[in-house]
Amino acid sequence: MPTYVYECKACEKVFEVEQRITADPLKDCDCGAEGQLRRLIQPVGIQFVGSGFHINDYKGSSGSAPTAPKAEAGACGTDSCACKTADAV
Repeated sequence: MPTYVYECKACEKVFEVEQRITADPLKDCDCGAEGQLRRLIQPVGIQFVGSGFHINDYKGSSGSAPTAPKAEAGACGTDSCACKTADAV
């Protein structure tokens, strides 16, 4: 059975109740306030286990950091770049 969290607007009490999905939401608080309860939405933790999930199948290698591509000799941005030697002349 799902667990729902309720909050009373009058006394600000927060509590959990196990209810069937088909059951109507509670409306009255134990403090005597009628119609002051509201159901709070709670985040749900999900863990994807096994193959077939993107997070498991395409995980990066944990041991190495990504490396930058090495510049070729004579490529732009290096000391032996053709455009740097042309500017110096």
